[in-house]
Formats: sequence, structure tokens, C-alpha cells
Amino acid sequence: MPLVEITLTEGRTEEQLRDLMRCVHTAIEEWGAPRSSIRVLVREIPPALWLSGGVTLAEQRGLT
Repeated sequence: MPLVEITLTEGRTEEQLRDLMRCVHTAIEEWGAPRSSIRVLVREIPPALWLSGGVTLAEQRGLT
């Protein structure tokens, strides 16, 4: 059973996330995985909880 996990910062609409999941699902299915066995998970992380280069993404974006 293929399991694809995607981690993103928050800020996308539900429609955008559904489109992403469908595209990933289709790509895995095209590799030959049975449709019913494919799992796609999306995790959204608040920018204040994502640190890169010693600075949170919220700080980089001027959100704090």
C-alpha cells in the first residue's frame, strides 16, 4: 500500500489541498499501484512552528 505524506505550512484552501492530493494520487496510480491501496496524507504546520535558518517562517514572512 503506497503511503505519501506531504508536509506544508498552513495557508492553502481546501480546494488547493484536494487538488494536490488528487494529482499525487493520480501519479502513484500511473506507476501501477491499485487505486484503492493509495493513501495520501497532508499535514499543515503553522508558520510559527516551522524553523529554517534559525528563524521561523512566520518571522521570515513578517507575521510576528
